[in-house]
Amino acid sequence: MKLKNSVVLVTGGAKRVGKAIVTELAQAGAKLLIHYNTSEKEAKALAKSLNKKFGVVCKILQANLQKEEEIKRLAQEAWQAFGQVDALVHNASTFYPTPLGKTTWEEWEDLMGSNARAVFFLSQALGPKMKKKGQGKMIHLGDWSTTRPHPDYIPYNAAKAAMMNLAQAFARALAPEVQVNTLLPGPILWSSHTSESAKKKILQKTLLKRHGSPKDIAKTVRFLLEDSDFITGAQIHVDGGRNLY
Repeated sequence: MKLKNSVVLVTGGAKRVGKAIVTELAQAGAKLLIHYNTSEKEAKALAKSLNKKFGVVCKILQANLQKEEEIKRLAQEAWQAFGQVDALVHNASTFYPTPLGKTTWEEWEDLMGSNARAVFFLSQALGPKMKKKGQGKMIHLGDWSTTRPHPDYIPYNAAKAAMMNLAQAFARALAPEVQVNTLLPGPILWSSHTSESAKKKILQKTLLKRHGSPKDIAKTVRFLLEDSDFITGAQIHVDGGRNLY
């Protein structure tokens, strides 16, 4: 798929890894739909900056992905913005520790909602339209740790595992017109909940002995969108070998 003038929706695209993905795709000339929930200031600044730097059209779309009606509205506004959506990058996520025995119902709903439920309903709203149009791509940002769930992050890991399953299910449902793949990041950006000692232990158990950067994820997203039309249903580790330790 040629990225130049293609329309790409990136959820949670205003900050962190989402910002890196949006920036990378802007460099390729894509038309960007930057979704945000509460980061309006950052989204506006990013859209303005990318338009000035690369001359690309960037539009920002607000939606709370925990609410059904707002997901439907986001899908509708995204499609109407340019008359189509060529690619969807599921980047938005909530992530925090939920120790066993202390996890609340609300935390479970929040983590499952952002990492699995929202992914399903947004894909359901846009995927069939892509298929009918004859072309489309979806990329899910999962997590390497779904295969080795941490006891302090059980709901998060379960939600990301569900996301991975959804990606493969949509790959089958939308084939052959739409390719759907999952990236499994490793140590990229540290959470505010990660202590210095924990960071050292994680890097010791990463084959490359260092953490990656958001650009590593962004480049892989660009590769899947722009350079390969023969990969679908795949789960690609971008984790410095963390999963093999």
